[in-house]
Amino acid sequence: MLNRPKFSLNLRLFLQVFGIIAIILTIFPYIPVDHWSIRVFDFSHLQLTLLTMLALLTYFLRFDIRRVTDYLFVVALSSCFIFQGAKIFPYTAFAKYEVDKVSNEKNGTVSIYTANVLKDNEDVASVVKDAELFDADVVLFTETNSKWIRSLSERMDGKYPFKIEVPELNTYGMLLFSKFRLEEQKIKFLVEDTVPSVHSEIVLRSGKKIQLFAFHPAPPTPQHNPSSVDRDAELMKVAKLSRNSKYPVIVMGDFNDVAWSETTSLFQKFSGLLDLRKGRGFFSTYNAKSWIMRWPLDHIFTSPDFRVSDVQLGDNTGSDHFPFYTSLGLEPERATEQRLPEPTKKEIEEALEQIDNEKEDDRSGG
Repeated sequence: MLNRPKFSLNLRLFLQVFGIIAIILTIFPYIPVDHWSIRVFDFSHLQLTLLTMLALLTYFLRFDIRRVTDYLFVVALSSCFIFQGAKIFPYTAFAKYEVDKVSNEKNGTVSIYTANVLKDNEDVASVVKDAELFDADVVLFTETNSKWIRSLSERMDGKYPFKIEVPELNTYGMLLFSKFRLEEQKIKFLVEDTVPSVHSEIVLRSGKKIQLFAFHPAPPTPQHNPSSVDRDAELMKVAKLSRNSKYPVIVMGDFNDVAWSETTSLFQKFSGLLDLRKGRGFFSTYNAKSWIMRWPLDHIFTSPDFRVSDVQLGDNTGSDHFPFYTSLGLEPERATEQRLPEPTKKEIEEALEQIDNEKEDDRSGG
């Protein structure tokens, strides 16, 4: 009993220190700095929200809220919780769908599967098994070097008559399989000459065409590039291409960014593309090797012409990413029902500025 006041004091101090840290981490992603040490705090909103809620509950249950410092702490931490919760709420089952359900599957669907295989992963059989289980019409593998492309092609070429191979020695190789005819195939290096993206028109069974952009921008890391300028610029360049496409658009791949970040939010506003996760769940694809530190890095965005039939995560394939799958119906006649508002002049200027920042970074040797 003699130790209880000391324990209470220590717990109160610990929670208050955590509250200060939570406030700082909540603010960090909005600091206009492109360094990885700031941008990394975009990722952990879900974990931070849960920890903030736990701290608030503990404080209410353990202590009498009487002192001014207690009130200040509770108000500050509650504000953080509300702000963080608002960021992730659209990705819960309580929110409204951004991409509505398909109304009639008889009109035809296109299924999409994307998986970061992890270049050093040796479990090719598990990767192939999971991809075969979903049997998607279009399959994208990222982090594919020549060895991966050879192994996957040996096992999957029979089911997929069309493919685009982009082997890379680094972790940015790509391999696209398609059951549908691919036209106007292009491999582009939008930002760096070692980070490719795949651009192709896809001819569906109905004869209608859609535009596919598949990419895997480099993340801001101390090992590769400490700045997020390149990643952000590549997202905005793909957003601009999507915005100007004459066909319905699907953008897919490992974005190395979470859905709720300021960058991906601007990507959506500028492109007009929709996030099928909203209203359905987080579908966290990374890190498959951790139960706690998980967030959605692999994405499939669509123009308003599409509706969702199914969304699932794949199985553990030995990679540090879970595969991501969806089945979509093409319903362009209903696109206006879920079209996003036109971006404001400020949002367009901000997106174009991020593209220009990459050019400035190149000229400065950054």
